[in-house]
Amino acid sequence: MSDDHDFSPIGKRRHIVRLALSVAFLLAMFYLVAIARVIDVESVRDMIAATGPAAPLVYAVVSAALGAVFVPGTILAAGSGLLFGPLVGTFVTLGSAVGTAIVTSFLGRRAGRGSTRELLGAERAARIDAQIERRGLWAVVGQRFVPGISDALASYAFGAFGVPLWQMVVGSLIGSAPRAFVYTALGASIGELSAPLAYSAIAVWCVTAIIGAFAAHRGYRSWRGRGAGTEREAADATESVGRRGSQPEHIAS
Repeated sequence: MSDDHDFSPIGKRRHIVRLALSVAFLLAMFYLVAIARVIDVESVRDMIAATGPAAPLVYAVVSAALGAVFVPGTILAAGSGLLFGPLVGTFVTLGSAVGTAIVTSFLGRRAGRGSTRELLGAERAARIDAQIERRGLWAVVGQRFVPGISDALASYAFGAFGVPLWQMVVGSLIGSAPRAFVYTALGASIGELSAPLAYSAIAVWCVTAIIGAFAAHRGYRSWRGRGAGTEREAADATESVGRRGSQPEHIAS
């Protein structure tokens, strides 16, 4: 009974509205925080610096929360480098990146997992679950390598599609490490951008961007190939059924 209700027009509309509201809320938050800059990150950084020895831990926790509401990670990482230097700052930035991934994927799962599965249907959802089980970890790693994509937005989507928490944690830890070093090192090099540390950070960023672009291109081609293969199999099956259905008429004639 519940499955029939969920796949009724009213049930589908309810799931669509729920997902649309979630997306609209996230986009509104993204605009207010990442574009309109309603949060004064500099004031937050000054307040955290005043906490003394606990500042790195406090900064990691606060940055994780700010990242979940779309404060740009580049700003948070640069602030970490400015406050704690390149070594400690990189670990602080990496910890906050993993924390943001945990928060956003959990909220994405809670808000959109059920509706996403219902709209996809049982068969498609099962296929996606199988893909996630085999490649979910590396999908998270690859997304972190691709420049220009909001990690928080991607993590909300990963959560809605059911990527397990352990894959989000490990994938973020691996995939965020290069950018954590890059932006933290640049923040630590403010005022001395000609320093070897800044050059090293820029070189790591270039290598990471190239790897990310290559991985995204390869993943897209693989996805297209699987889609074309599925369509060919469906067409062959339909043609085979059609041939079997026409055999009795041929024999009778």
